[in-house]
Amino acid sequence: MAELRHSSSSLGSRASSSPMKRDEDASPLIHDPQDDDDDRHSFRDRDRSFWSQFSPPFPFFKDDPRVSQHASRISLLVLLLVAIAGLISIFSILHRLNSPYLCKKDGIVLHCPRVKENPSLWENPFSATTSWKPCAERRDGGISDLPPENETSGYIFIHAEGGLNQQRIAICNAVAVAKIMNATLILPVLKQDQIWKDQTKFEDIFDVDHFINYLKDDVRIVRDIPEWFTDKSELFTSIRRTVKNIPKYAPAQFYIDNVLPRIKEKKIMALKPFVDRLGYDNVPPEINRLRCRVNYHALKFLPEIEEMADSLVSRMRNRTGSPNPYMALHLRFEKGMVGLSFCDFVGTREEKAKMAEYRKKEWPRRYKNGSHLWQLALQKRKEGRCPLEPGEVAVILRAMGYPKETQIYVASGQVYGGQNRMAPLRNMFPNLVTKEELAGKEELAVFRKHVTSLAALDFLVCLKSDVFVMTHGGNFAKLIIGARRYMGHRQKSIKPDKGLMSKSFGDPYMGWANFVEDVVVTHQTRTGLPEETFPNYDLWENPLTPCMCKA
Repeated sequence: MAELRHSSSSLGSRASSSPMKRDEDASPLIHDPQDDDDDRHSFRDRDRSFWSQFSPPFPFFKDDPRVSQHASRISLLVLLLVAIAGLISIFSILHRLNSPYLCKKDGIVLHCPRVKENPSLWENPFSATTSWKPCAERRDGGISDLPPENETSGYIFIHAEGGLNQQRIAICNAVAVAKIMNATLILPVLKQDQIWKDQTKFEDIFDVDHFINYLKDDVRIVRDIPEWFTDKSELFTSIRRTVKNIPKYAPAQFYIDNVLPRIKEKKIMALKPFVDRLGYDNVPPEINRLRCRVNYHALKFLPEIEEMADSLVSRMRNRTGSPNPYMALHLRFEKGMVGLSFCDFVGTREEKAKMAEYRKKEWPRRYKNGSHLWQLALQKRKEGRCPLEPGEVAVILRAMGYPKETQIYVASGQVYGGQNRMAPLRNMFPNLVTKEELAGKEELAVFRKHVTSLAALDFLVCLKSDVFVMTHGGNFAKLIIGARRYMGHRQKSIKPDKGLMSKSFGDPYMGWANFVEDVVVTHQTRTGLPEETFPNYDLWENPLTPCMCKA
C-alpha cells in the first residue's frame, strides 16, 4: 500500500499532550527509514554490552584460586538470575514471532501488539440495555380501509432509478405517496441506469405476489397499466402525463396540494424523477411506519436469491472447519467514489494525473481549473468526509482487537488501485473473501444476468453477518445498518468515526497504545443501537420512531 498521508491535526483529548511522554511508547505508527539497519546492529550491541557485565570484577569468569567461597556463591546467584531473565526474554521473543500482527502507516509495515480477542468483538455489548422491538409489521386480522378500485384517486407510475438500494428506497416512497393520495400504484419499473447498465425487472429480483399481498390492506397495487389506457408508450414522454416539479424531500402536504389534483384530472400520472422525493419528519407517523413495513416486510427477494445467500453465509461460518463468526465489510473505494469524493489519496504522479483528468471530464463544474482542490481535500479529510482506504480500515480493525484469523466477507465493486491498494488489508487479514471466491462460476452464472441480483447477494450476506463494517456512506450501508437495528440490534454494526481517524492517522507522535485507546473508546457507542430521532433524520439508517416501540 502507498503511504497513508493525512493532515497532521493534533490528537483528541485522550491522547497525551506531551511528545516526550508519547515517545516513551514504542509507536508502531511512526517509522525511521534507518530503523531496520539500526535494529540489527542494536541487537548485537545489546548482546555485547549485556555479556560484558560478566567480565571482571565478576570472579566466576576468572581462573583465580584466591576467590573466596562467599564471592563464588554471589556469582552463582547472579548467573542464575541472569539465566532466568534470559529464558523470559526468549519466550517473549518467540511469542512475538508467533504473533506477527502487522500494522501499516506512512507506507511502512510494522509489528503491532497482539490484541486479545473477547466476546464483545462479536456481540453488541449494549444491546441488552435497550428494550426496543420492531412494530411496523402488518397486523393479522387488520381491517382494510381501502376504498373500491373505482373510487381511488387514480393511478401513479414511477421509475425506480439507480442501483438496487436506491431503487428499494424509491419503491418504499412510491407506496407511501400512493397512500397519501389514496391512489392506485402501478408496479414500479426498475429503470435501466447509465452507470449500472442493468435491465432487471421488478419480478426478476423481488417476490411480486408477496409484495402485493402483504400491502393489500394499505395500498392498492396492480401489476401493469390498465388496459383501457392506450398511451402506454407515451406515459413517461408526455408532458401532460408527467409530474416533474416535485422537490427533494417534499412534505406530504405538497402531494395533496400539487399532485393529487392532476391525478384526479388525468387518472394516470407518472412521477419523474422520483429519487428522494418524500421527506421524513414532514409526513404523518403512520406513513413512515408504512415505509418501514414495505422495506422490512413487503420487499422480499426471490427464493433462489435467498437460498444462494444462505449458502454463502453457511460457507463463511464454516471456512475453518468448525463454526466461526464472520465480519462483513462494505468497502467503498471504487474509482467513481474516489473521484466523486474529491479527496486526496496517496499514489504515483501518474495516478494523480489520471484521476485529475477523470474528475475534470466527469465533474467539470466542480473541477474548474483544479487550483482549489487541494484545500478542499484537506478540509474534507478533517471533517471525515473521505472514503477510508483499505489499509486504513485494516489498522482500525486491528486496533479494535480483531485478530489476524478473522473471517471477512467483502462487498465491494472494483477497488481503485487494484491488488496493490488491497494488499495491506489482505496482509493483515488474509481470511478475506468475496462471493466470487466463495462460489463457483456456474453457481453465480444465473445471477450475472442481472447486476441487481449480485447486489442482492451481497446485501443478504452483509445483513446476516455477526459484525457489519461500513467504510463510507451510501444507500447500501444505510439500509443494512437500519435493518440490523430494526431486527433486534443484537449484532454489531460499526460506523467508523472518520473525522477522529483522520486526526489520529495524521499525528506523528501518537503511540500504538494511545491509538488503540482512541479507537476503542470512540467506537464503544457506534455499534448500531437504535438512536433517538432528530429533525431531518434518515429513516433508512435509524428506524427507531415510529417503526419501533418499547418491548
